[in-house]
Amino acid sequence: MAKIKMQGVRLSFPNLFNTAKFGGEDTGKYESTFILDKKIHKDVIADIIKAIETLSKEELKSKIPADKLCLKDGDESARAENHGMYTLKASTKKRPLVINRDQSPITESDNIVYAGCYVNAIVTLWAQNNQFGKRINAQLDGVQFSHGGEPFGDGAVSVNEFDAFGMDDDFKY
Repeated sequence: MAKIKMQGVRLSFPNLFNTAKFGGEDTGKYESTFILDKKIHKDVIADIIKAIETLSKEELKSKIPADKLCLKDGDESARAENHGMYTLKASTKKRPLVINRDQSPITESDNIVYAGCYVNAIVTLWAQNNQFGKRINAQLDGVQFSHGGEPFGDGAVSVNEFDAFGMDDDFKY
């Protein structure tokens, strides 16, 4: 196992207060994805890659394919916000520690952490070798709010977006 501390990473798909749902089913896990800038976070990315290589070699005795790693190259993602980045997905069955900058606890109703904000995070990388296969996973240990950022997935539609339709209803049904 290898404990990794990430500073000022972007938070994506946070399920920190309630377990994640997938296809309407509860996964039983708390999870988040962390976005690391390839330039800004190059040192911690190097530490993560080294830990993955060590776990693969020493515990799994084999090279693990990229699709079985918790760390993904964002340039290979369809998500534009991940280009020039790496993403690391971490999960846990036990609710992770979630704190503010002053180390006071944060609750869901505080509305402080959200997809797009920046956080400091601690994860533990570990090797999986069981009936479900060989993987390198990340356990989500804790998250500390660092500072705000542009929210992901706001989904708001501007009135101006309807300008393209014009004022005439010439559409033929």
